[in-house]
Amino acid sequence: MTEFLAELIGTMILIIFGGGVVGGVVLKKSKAEGTGWVLITLGWGLAVTMGVYAVGNVSGAHINPAVTIGFAMIGEFPWSQVPTFLAGQFIGAFLGGVIVFLNYLPHWNATEDKGAKLAVFSTDPAINSPLSNFVSEIIGTFMLVMGLLFIGANEFTQGLNPFIVGLLIVAIGMSLGGATGYAINPARDIGPRIAHMLLPIPGKGGSNWGYAWVPLFGPIVGGVYGALFYKAIFTGEYSVTFWAFTAIILAIFLLAAQKEIQKAKTSKHHSESASA
Repeated sequence: MTEFLAELIGTMILIIFGGGVVGGVVLKKSKAEGTGWVLITLGWGLAVTMGVYAVGNVSGAHINPAVTIGFAMIGEFPWSQVPTFLAGQFIGAFLGGVIVFLNYLPHWNATEDKGAKLAVFSTDPAINSPLSNFVSEIIGTFMLVMGLLFIGANEFTQGLNPFIVGLLIVAIGMSLGGATGYAINPARDIGPRIAHMLLPIPGKGGSNWGYAWVPLFGPIVGGVYGALFYKAIFTGEYSVTFWAFTAIILAIFLLAAQKEIQKAKTSKHHSESASA
């Protein structure tokens, strides 16, 4: 198996199980309908675990462009292989979305909620506030990539490492994922979103491409900073790139916080004016 095919298959497995559990929870007349967020986070954690078990011995099972780019930024992965890995990841995610569609064929027509149908394929924010949503994706992917690096620095019983990585995904989903649905993986969102756009899903509505930049670029920024942060803080290898990214991240966070505080003040003012 080539590394390209490994990343394709690993990412496809990720989406089959991950998108599949979302479909089970949100689509009408599914036996898992309404079982909720805990099941979704556990399903995604196991999805990552299975993807890593499947192809980890071939490609290292990045199955996530943010991981591939983050590792390349700190010299843990050759830049020459990045395009091949990314191509496999995005194609695999698209194919996974198609398979999830096929698995739930009668349920698309039974489900009227267009947002629920889209949620099976891609993420959307609980509160639509793009810059703040961008911050959430940065934080979640920062924890993912830094977590992968500090998990890798520990010794586990042979074969247990993928399960520990799956628990990291569960922890991120339960603790941080409620804001945006925690894409933390550009391929995981964009590949199935393309599938949603192209597939003949009854009554599906739009694919919300206006939001797609958040789960595309947020995880890349967070993944790169997670890798740089680990290299600097955990190993003492500081770099100009680390300090530059630190300044950029702080600026983004401060701007997002300022915007939300301003929104809160405006909302309070309007409420007081209406009650006067």
